[in-house]
Amino acid sequence: MIANKEISHVYRISSTLKEEVRPDLLQQALEDVLPWFDVFRVRLRRGFFWFYFEENKNRPQVEDETEYPCRYIDPHGRRKFLFRVSYYRRRINLEVFHAVSDGMGAITFLKELTYRYIDLFRNESKGEVKKYSPSEECILDQEDSYFKHYRKKKGKGYSTQRAYQIKGRRIYGGAISVIHGYVSIEDLKKTCRSCGVSVTKYLTAVLIYSIYEEYMNRQQDKNPIGINLPINLRAFFDSSTTSNFYAVTLIEFLSRGENHTFQEILSEVSRQMDEKIKKEKIEEVLSYNVSAEKNPFIRILPLVLKNLGLSYKFRRSSKSATTTLSNLGQIRVLPGYEDEIEQFHVMMGVFKTQEVKCAMLSYKDQAVITFTSVFQESYLQKAFFRNLAKEGIKVAIESNRVINEKV
Repeated sequence: MIANKEISHVYRISSTLKEEVRPDLLQQALEDVLPWFDVFRVRLRRGFFWFYFEENKNRPQVEDETEYPCRYIDPHGRRKFLFRVSYYRRRINLEVFHAVSDGMGAITFLKELTYRYIDLFRNESKGEVKKYSPSEECILDQEDSYFKHYRKKKGKGYSTQRAYQIKGRRIYGGAISVIHGYVSIEDLKKTCRSCGVSVTKYLTAVLIYSIYEEYMNRQQDKNPIGINLPINLRAFFDSSTTSNFYAVTLIEFLSRGENHTFQEILSEVSRQMDEKIKKEKIEEVLSYNVSAEKNPFIRILPLVLKNLGLSYKFRRSSKSATTTLSNLGQIRVLPGYEDEIEQFHVMMGVFKTQEVKCAMLSYKDQAVITFTSVFQESYLQKAFFRNLAKEGIKVAIESNRVINEKV
């Protein structure tokens, strides 16, 4: 309802191979894998009361990557899928419109696509063409887990309090800056253990502290720093769906003009996450999200009125967060493919009230923390990785060089 060229709601997950990608084999792999994933084999249609998905029988087409990542996917195109697959040198990119699936569903699809591509590459040299069937780890469940696990509870709505907003000079021409930080998992976990917190708690605190240092200049502000944390609900409910099943919780820190320490921020982040990320609280969020769709009065409203109402609610709540930190966790692949797959990456599209975003995942012994931004400056990225390095965490930096300055 609110997606457009300014608010794409598109994210990207990529796999990097040891050899350059062959587009003909990638095209074949996509055509082989997609029929098994009904959740991706759809297009969006507009009804009188609701948007709805219907099967898309068109042929998907892989693309040579020529544009900046996470650009808008028009969900109303008559023949279009709600995802795109592209390639660049050794990298396979899967970009997904968030209405289709969340990060965990996309990882399942990308891993199967990558497995199939590797199998086709291997078998070509042997003169063999084996019919595709999903791997033993593949989960094809597409249930609506929101409805299945909905329990009527008094759920609290999303915050409408304005959060601190990061400002900067925008990059010209619609370009997006991408900065990857490659971090030693061993170093990161060692630091987290010494602080007695999880990786997500620690990195959320580092992100807040970096904003406090670089943008607030350690001064008081009437608006809190707000970090949106997407939560994988499969970890709390009995679900393995490849459809969307996540919620977002908001972690806030209000600067009172004191000389706040990192440890103080870490303690506050830990307290809020312990309070908010537990099943009872998540059930309240789930109830609030689903209750509107179950409300008989809302159900009979025409789609045009639903659009107006939900667009208004989004505009009010979208300013309640400074940025987003999404942690997809550890990515594991089948043993037979580990030597062929070098790395995974994840990145998120930005929009007006969150023009810098951060996402991460881990693979083998390395975490990749990626910032996407539309700003010419990279103050936040510099501060974030500098604060990690101060704790003895090894960091290597890679960027698409949209910003002509050293991080």
